[in-house]
Amino acid sequence: MGAKKKLKRKLKSLKAQLRESQTESPAAQAKPAPKVSPLAPANFPDLPLIAGARFASASAGVRYKDRTDVMLAHLAPGTVMAGTFTRSATRAASVVDAQAKITHASPEGAAILVNSGNANAFTGARGTQSVVALCSALAQKLDLPENRIFTASTGVIGEPLPHERIAQAMDGLVEALCETGLPDAARAIMTTDTFPKGAQASATLPGGEVRIAGIAKGSGMIAPDMATMLVYIFTDAQITQTALQTVVSRLTARSFNCITVDSDTSTSDMLLVAATGKTDAAQITDPDSPEGESFSRALESVMTDLAHQVVRDGEGASKFIEVVVTGARSDADARKIALSIANSPLVKTAAAGEDPNWGRIVMAVGKSGAEADRDRLSIRFGPHLVAVNGERAPSYAEEIGAEYMKNSDLVLGVDLRLGVGAATIWTCDLTARYVEINADYRS
Repeated sequence: MGAKKKLKRKLKSLKAQLRESQTESPAAQAKPAPKVSPLAPANFPDLPLIAGARFASASAGVRYKDRTDVMLAHLAPGTVMAGTFTRSATRAASVVDAQAKITHASPEGAAILVNSGNANAFTGARGTQSVVALCSALAQKLDLPENRIFTASTGVIGEPLPHERIAQAMDGLVEALCETGLPDAARAIMTTDTFPKGAQASATLPGGEVRIAGIAKGSGMIAPDMATMLVYIFTDAQITQTALQTVVSRLTARSFNCITVDSDTSTSDMLLVAATGKTDAAQITDPDSPEGESFSRALESVMTDLAHQVVRDGEGASKFIEVVVTGARSDADARKIALSIANSPLVKTAAAGEDPNWGRIVMAVGKSGAEADRDRLSIRFGPHLVAVNGERAPSYAEEIGAEYMKNSDLVLGVDLRLGVGAATIWTCDLTARYVEINADYRS
């Protein structure tokens, strides 16, 4: 057979395959769901109902097929809002808009509208126009002022947001609003996440109990800067906006700003906390009062839980790693060293390969830029002393480290013996699966 005939047959076969693929159902064409992270919690938690807060989710087809991709939270009159946001110089239009609105005091209610699949970031004036259009449309449907509508988007950067698809889903969202819709909302905001993330807590104050329920999304592009991924927390607490913002800012520094998956800070990081004031418990006006401290402890448990879940869902993660640095000259130095260790590809790949290569930790300490004395520092793998006074500990054997590295949860400890500075950072390992996920993210 001639070369031309062979080529014609090949082209004919390819065309037939193309026609066949185009006639498949959307479900058949959709990518298979990602495998759930081995570090995922056993179950999604039972979230308490938050009086004054209702939720809904819908499938708008922003990017994904056959799955929900939009969530709506409607909050009762009297709700106060607090938040923290990415300080990325290329932050998304929705982040800029929410930042401008967050301190607005108003007796009206509020609403939060979130889509997944498209970040609406680096989309120029069109991005701002999408935010304005969505805020305007939702404000009319919920009879709210536009400055009480908060939007957020997560997904691919640089593609215009098809906001008209979200607008078309609004009637259904409003009709579906209910107090029990928060778990479905957690699923609607997922992108490369392999499981929905939720957490809850309560605090007993004079006059009654305060309930807190939160959800988050995040898996990759995780190295927060004043916020993280997308996080939404709801409480029935009576608290002033100033007090709530103070508490949220403090706790962000101790939770979400202490995690890293890949050292990359998102354009769209946003944390919003909404307090509906529908509890009978005493009002909180001072974050340092006994009531304020009780509320802060409960809120911190929710924020830390969600932060840990994000790390446990790190793209391709198989190890949850806690890096603990003590004895630094200052807390700032301890944080530099902890982040240097947590973000080191060599440390993270060693953990993935279950290799007790403590020399990589020595390297990360040395490159951090913080003060360190080689002949003073010690290193631990969990309870095991690995190195001390600048050399391998006499009691340490490679077999001990190798056995410890088989655990799914690891603690890497460094004591600099220079001062009282300390820091803890949570991260995960770096596997081949991380490369696969990100190489295939937009296709």
